[in-house]
Amino acid sequence: MKKTFWNRKRRENAAGWLFIGPEVFGMLLLSVFPLGFSLALSFADWNLVGGVSSIRFVGWDNFIGLWEDDRFLKALRNNVLFTAATVPGVIVIALAMAAVIHARLYFQSYFKIAFFVPYICSTVAIAAVWSALFHPSKGPVNQILIQLGVTDPPKWLVDTSYALVAVMIIYVWQLIGYKIIIFIAGLSNIPNELYEAASIDGAGTMGQFWHVTLPLLGPTTFFLTITSIISSFKVFDIIKFLTNGGPNDASTVIVYQIYEEGFQRFNMGYASAMSWVLFLMIVLVTSVTWIVQNRKVHD
Repeated sequence: MKKTFWNRKRRENAAGWLFIGPEVFGMLLLSVFPLGFSLALSFADWNLVGGVSSIRFVGWDNFIGLWEDDRFLKALRNNVLFTAATVPGVIVIALAMAAVIHARLYFQSYFKIAFFVPYICSTVAIAAVWSALFHPSKGPVNQILIQLGVTDPPKWLVDTSYALVAVMIIYVWQLIGYKIIIFIAGLSNIPNELYEAASIDGAGTMGQFWHVTLPLLGPTTFFLTITSIISSFKVFDIIKFLTNGGPNDASTVIVYQIYEEGFQRFNMGYASAMSWVLFLMIVLVTSVTWIVQNRKVHD
C-alpha cells in the first residue's frame, strides 16, 4: 500500500497548529516583541517624536541615571510605603470582615454585594466621589472631624503629608470587597466538624480562629497576598485621576513616573529602564513572599 505524506497523524498536527497559530502569533506580537523591544530601549536614548532613526545606544546610562534622579527615588519610596501599608491592611481587614459576615451576620448576600460593588465600579466614578468626600473645606470627612473637635483637619488630596495616605484609604476601600468574597469562599470550605472538635477541646471563639481558621485559610491568604503585592506595585489609575502624582510629587509612584517620562516627555529609553527596574522589584518581592509563605502553607 502506497504511503501518502498527509497521513492522519500529520493532518491532526496541522489542524492543531492552525487552531493555536493565531494565539501564538498574537502572543509573539503583543507580548514577546514589546517585552524584548522595551529591554533593548532601556539601554538606549530615544525620543518618540524623533522616530526610530533617533534611537541611540547609551549602555547602562539610563539605569545609572535612575539612582541619581530624586523624583524616581521619591516614587520608589512611595511605592514601597504604599505596598507595605495597603497589602497587610487590606488582608487583615478583609479577613476580619469575612469572618464576621460568614459566622454572625444576617443578610449575608446583601453584605457580599454591598462590599463587592466598589471593586466593579469605574475608577473615574470612585475618584469623583472620593475627591468630594476629601474636599478640604466642604467634604463630609473633614466636616465630621471638625464636629469631633479637630480644629485643623488634613487637606487630604492637596496636602503633601496626607495625599498618599488618602490614596491608600481609597485603594483599600476599592479592593476590600474582592478579598472578602475570596475569604468567604475559603471559610465555606472549612468543615464544621473541626470547629466542633476544637470546642470540645475547650477552644473559645478566638482559639478556634487562631488554631483552625487561620491555618486552613493559608492557601487563600497566600494567593491574596501575592496578587495584592503585584497589584499595589502597578497602581496608577486612581493616582492619575485624583492627584496626578502631586502635590509636589507627594503621591507619585513608579508607574506614574513611567507614564510621565514615556508619554508626556517622550523619553522612551528612560521610561523603559524604569519599567524593567519595577519588573525586577515585583519579581524579587513576589519570589521572596512565595518562598516564605509556601513553606508556612505546607508546614
